[in-house]
Amino acid sequence: MVQIIFVLLKLFVMPLFYVSSLFLTTSSVNFGFEKSVGLIEVKGMITEEVRKETVKNLSKFRRTKNIRAIVLRIDSPGGGVSASQEIYNEIKRIRYAGKPIYASMGSIAASGGYYIAIPCDMIFANPGTATGSIGVIMEIPNVEQLLKKIGVYFMVIKSEEHKDIGSPFREMTEKEEELLKAVIDDVYHQFVDAVVMERGMEKEDVLEVADGRIMTGKQAVELGLVDELGDLQDVISAAAEVAGIKGKPKIIKPKKKRPTLLELFGIKTLLEEYITTVRLQYR
Repeated sequence: MVQIIFVLLKLFVMPLFYVSSLFLTTSSVNFGFEKSVGLIEVKGMITEEVRKETVKNLSKFRRTKNIRAIVLRIDSPGGGVSASQEIYNEIKRIRYAGKPIYASMGSIAASGGYYIAIPCDMIFANPGTATGSIGVIMEIPNVEQLLKKIGVYFMVIKSEEHKDIGSPFREMTEKEEELLKAVIDDVYHQFVDAVVMERGMEKEDVLEVADGRIMTGKQAVELGLVDELGDLQDVISAAAEVAGIKGKPKIIKPKKKRPTLLELFGIKTLLEEYITTVRLQYR
């Protein structure tokens, strides 16, 4: 009987423990005491999950004494407005603490990807990096005609006129478009003002290129939106030098978060993409 129980445990229970361990998350790092450069990567859409992980890692590196400088590697087309703003604010805290933080743009650092770069001490891009795209967008799907074809309709009871603004089940009114456009314009000018303040540019100059256009890293340098051209290694070397680290610096990265079941099957990405279509986005 004992042997049977042991076999059952081995066949069923132990694999469950193994599988569940794959989805435990951690961001702990063995930092040591050597003067180091911290490297944090922001990849893909800036979602709430990316915001949470990035802010946590930035905060931890800010408080870690042997990390003398931070490089933020950005490869993102943008994403949620509030998520981008929270990353921006954490970078400002790092600067206030007196720790150098440099941005390194990868293949793309546009809209929200550019927004989180601007509070850094310096911004580096590759000549062919796709950047810029300064603007705000809100996309609201409309399935009214589809529902009519299959005989489905929604009855809505609301407290006030605009409580269901942005509903995908009916056409938007002109008044609602005006209200949402006012929201988008306000967030857009927040973006523009941030560029003006962080880059030391005139607002008129920023507005000339803040029309959603994509530009190369080379063009962004010429326009004053990026400081220098250089790859990731160039940025690490520059950050190490300003931090007083001699020789080849030790690079410290946060441990990668292990994927959840939803992430493994791609379900989470699909859900995030659907949800973000009805949110304000820097992209």
